[in-house]
Amino acid sequence: MNIYAGNLDYAVQESDLKEEFGKYGTVEEVRMITDNQTGRSKGFAFIEMPNEAEAKAAIESLNGYDLKGRTIKVNEARPRKENDNKRW
Repeated sequence: MNIYAGNLDYAVQESDLKEEFGKYGTVEEVRMITDNQTGRSKGFAFIEMPNEAEAKAAIESLNGYDLKGRTIKVNEARPRKENDNKRW
């Protein structure tokens, strides 16, 4: 299951997300979305968890969680639209 995590503090690293989501199960991949020009985080990421039950537990527990001083938003990632030309 692909999970969206937003409202992340710019200091949050992939390892921080892997650690937090890993408390609920296996984390296959974490992709921090960064600005192409500056390399700075855009404040959101996608986390891939292969087990749906573990992913849902992580979403339920971490949505509204305070991570490094910011209340994060966590939900199931929506699939990209075919005509979506934005590049993350």
